[in-house]
Amino acid sequence: DWPQWRGPQRDGVAPAASLRHDWRQQPPRELWRRSIGEGYSGIVVAGRRLFTLDCDERSEYLVALDAASGDELWRLALGQRFDSSRGNGPRATPAVDGDVVYALSALGDLHAARVDDGRGLWHVKLRRPPSHGYAGSPLVDGERLIVLGHLDSDDTVLALDKTSGEVLWSALPGPLGYASPVVAELAGRRQLLAMIGDQLAGLEPADGTVLWRYPWPTSYRVNAADPLVLPPDRIFISSSYDQGAALLRLRPEAPEPVEVVWRSRVMKNHFNGSVRAGDYLYGFDNGVLKCIAVAGGEERWRQRGFGKGSLILADGHLVVLGERGDLALVEARPEAYVEKGRVKALIGRSWTSPTLAGSWLFVRNQQEIAGLEVGS
Repeated sequence: DWPQWRGPQRDGVAPAASLRHDWRQQPPRELWRRSIGEGYSGIVVAGRRLFTLDCDERSEYLVALDAASGDELWRLALGQRFDSSRGNGPRATPAVDGDVVYALSALGDLHAARVDDGRGLWHVKLRRPPSHGYAGSPLVDGERLIVLGHLDSDDTVLALDKTSGEVLWSALPGPLGYASPVVAELAGRRQLLAMIGDQLAGLEPADGTVLWRYPWPTSYRVNAADPLVLPPDRIFISSSYDQGAALLRLRPEAPEPVEVVWRSRVMKNHFNGSVRAGDYLYGFDNGVLKCIAVAGGEERWRQRGFGKGSLILADGHLVVLGERGDLALVEARPEAYVEKGRVKALIGRSWTSPTLAGSWLFVRNQQEIAGLEVGS
């Protein structure tokens, strides 16, 4: 399964995948393709069902498809459509937890629905959406549903009871960004990471107590790429708009709990984050695919031609989707850029990160969605 934004561990990694490694001789095989409404929402997979968000002329929808055939199973209206010169419709990716799926529209309509038939269970209306719409994807954490958004205060982190939608706590006032929350074990303590418009913070998941903060303001307060956890105690963050990247180490017993290991403009993730393979990070420095070293941030190689693309890591390889729909398989190795083949998976702006569940790869843009078979 790929039950949430950026995969099972929210880090862009498909841990159990087994791919065909020569796409020139054995390219991905198309299983199905169908039209879909506008939106940048990612795709999640649970069992035989696939979930994403789209829109029509009036509303945004949570949509369930059959993963094997692409047939639509049901759709649930979330609320009014969001219109933008950067692309209409939803941005956030749904999250599946057992028999419930959670979805957030660009204008802040947060819904819980049944997986099997789409029946709505509860709805909460978030306030004051950021200028490009709500983009942070919901996170299920035990009995809590964590979202980055506003209700009746300037707090940006909200914890809701996942069964009722009741607000349990809110925390961290500030400008709202576009990244998604992450929960991880770091420096011996389980904590919630929240990247908002001007900072990264660690919070206690149970009650929202702020444990530490690290200032990270960009010129437009639009941090979008998620923090990447590097156990046992490091975090990689990166933003566009000339901000760059930093590797942080948590030292909870020290007077300053956040140590900057390095900071550089070598990687400027725009809206899709990086992945880690061993001692190296792979990601898009705006429109350039790069490999950099975790330890010091040194660039090992760069490759142009994909534009503002996205990538996931699977079976020692990068599955890379360019913004014009080129889908490539690249070895996750620091010595050189080694491409194992590519296909034209989509036509037009393709800003949504691919999803890999078992041997099935799913991609979409603002007009269509496709299922591909890539397993060995």
